[in-house]
Amino acid sequence: MVDKFVGTWKMINSENFDEYMKALGVGFATRQVGNRTKPNLVVSVDDQGLVCMKSQSTFKTTEIKFKLNESFEETTADDRKTTTVMSLDNGKLLQKQTWDGKETTIEREVTDGKLIAKCKMGDVVAVRTYVKEA
Repeated sequence: MVDKFVGTWKMINSENFDEYMKALGVGFATRQVGNRTKPNLVVSVDDQGLVCMKSQSTFKTTEIKFKLNESFEETTADDRKTTTVMSLDNGKLLQKQTWDGKETTIEREVTDGKLIAKCKMGDVVAVRTYVKEA
């Protein structure tokens, strides 16, 4: 169930994100902003089982709505147009984005009250840590 992901999460730590953005092909200026931004992640689920995931920051707010295991078109914060599938695997929420023959995976997991997001592109892994806001 996605229930444990529901809520507002505040980013407290981000490791190796610049390298991850480089691996994605994000330009220098956008990376500078991306490295300074600490977005909140807001996850909710409606009666129909549609999951809404919103990333809010002073720089930009992005929102995706999805049903598990159904592909959808996503425009990412760095303006990539991707085909994305969200799935649950062993309690982890997996987000797989494909575009231009490339693929990246964001694996989210709730551990010890923290939401850990691992962003993987090839050999590069960035880890972003969030805590739940009261």
